[in-house]
Amino acid sequence: MRHTGTTAGALAGALALTLTAACSASGGTSASGEPIEGGTFTLAISADPGTLDPHATALSVAHQVGAFMYDSLVAVEASGKEVPVLAGTWKSTATTASYTLRKGVTCVDGTPLTASDVADNINYVADPKNGSSAIGLYVPPGAKASADDAAGTVTVTSPSPDAFLGRNVGGLPIVCRAGMKDRSILKQGGSGTGMFTLTEAVADDHYTFARRKDYAWGPGGTKDAKGRPDTVVLQVVPNEATAANLLLVNQVNAAVITGQDRKRVAERLTFQRSMHAPLGELWFNQQRSAPTAESGVRRALTQALDLEQLRTVVTNGSGEPATGLVAKGQGPCTADTVSGNLPDHDRAAAKSALDAAGWKPGSDGVRQKDGKQLSLTFYYPTSRGIPMQNAAELLRSSWQKVGVKVSLRGAADAQFDQVISGEGSWDALFLPLTVTLPTQAVPFLSGPTPPDGNNFGSIDNAEYNTHVEAASALPGAKGCGEWAAAEKALFQQADVVPFADLVTPVFGNRATFDLADGSIVPASIRMVG
Repeated sequence: MRHTGTTAGALAGALALTLTAACSASGGTSASGEPIEGGTFTLAISADPGTLDPHATALSVAHQVGAFMYDSLVAVEASGKEVPVLAGTWKSTATTASYTLRKGVTCVDGTPLTASDVADNINYVADPKNGSSAIGLYVPPGAKASADDAAGTVTVTSPSPDAFLGRNVGGLPIVCRAGMKDRSILKQGGSGTGMFTLTEAVADDHYTFARRKDYAWGPGGTKDAKGRPDTVVLQVVPNEATAANLLLVNQVNAAVITGQDRKRVAERLTFQRSMHAPLGELWFNQQRSAPTAESGVRRALTQALDLEQLRTVVTNGSGEPATGLVAKGQGPCTADTVSGNLPDHDRAAAKSALDAAGWKPGSDGVRQKDGKQLSLTFYYPTSRGIPMQNAAELLRSSWQKVGVKVSLRGAADAQFDQVISGEGSWDALFLPLTVTLPTQAVPFLSGPTPPDGNNFGSIDNAEYNTHVEAASALPGAKGCGEWAAAEKALFQQADVVPFADLVTPVFGNRATFDLADGSIVPASIRMVG
């Protein structure tokens, strides 16, 4: 998920929480050819983004769409370095942050961006009454922003410490005054300071953008860069094989290809960038009425799974073990918090643990307690294709062998967003949480539940909360020890089970680009021939 570092974000791939979500790094080979002026860059996206309001969605596909329309105060390059965008300078502590805006920044409608406009964005997101999906990700709940329009400065104060306050608030996509006054125009339109303006939006088909000729701020924002496209088309292509075919016949210029078509595309195309992001993460619903509210049941269900085999299936054999909630190579903390903190695969131990929790085998083999069967509804994102479906079926088979009845539900990303927002009934699901800082994961792992917050699993882990509080008071990497202890507390209770990371290639044809936080950086796109 996001410009700073998303999440905003992202669930991985099309589906991603945060931050804005995806964790990424650029790499790969270079494309040959001379820059081509005035071309059209077409990117295949695997799902429709739904709402385009950048403060009302946590899907990474929506973040990619928004990257063309909205800038943030600060951006984070693939190297992890913070760079200026709307803000020329900034400074922060754990409870305060201040930004000085660049001069000459204008909105898509021609109006100048003011410090008050930026402060209004921050205050809107910080107010829980507005129900923004960005609260707690970019802006702490209850934070206050004030503006000095004459000086072009914005000052933010947080009621609670945030070790990465300046970076998080700095990554919030900034909506211009017209969009703040009438948010209805943001659902299928735009009101931002980004390099492109949305000219056409056809749900489930395509989104077309025109480059702003006056754009001259942000990383790479110079007007005279050669090879920039005049037009960008984001084409919805749910089937990865179709996306691969379109890429190879020059119908699209870029696409994420992770499955069985990856090899044939790599043999034909020399340009790619890679993003390292979570893919396999198992979550449980811990509402009091759910069987999975008990830690003993969650640990037993985890023991019933061969996580190594599950990783091989979900990544199509190209994954790596997860080492924490923040993907390897992202963020300031490097400890492996997964190894040794999840229960080992042991089917017999899983059966014994379920017995101890009161779930006894019934006459039909399905476990029962107080006259109720241990029947779980399990969701998985269909946007991840056959490997994710196969992993879900393997999970069902493993749980059935210990006496659990499992109903599988494949869901499109828009439907998945509704499920985790409290509009659907679920007991467990695969959902990769994509963040670049440990602070960005906190609202998904603690605090208010939907519709009042992002804690969709209703997690309440006292040890996690204690370590988060201690870590939040320590600036930057100084809190890494506490952040590691917090994650370990989650895994030991099987609140969330990370088991697979995926290095995902984004292939380019007749175009080059860079990635940051799982998205193509609009200013980096160059058409070549």
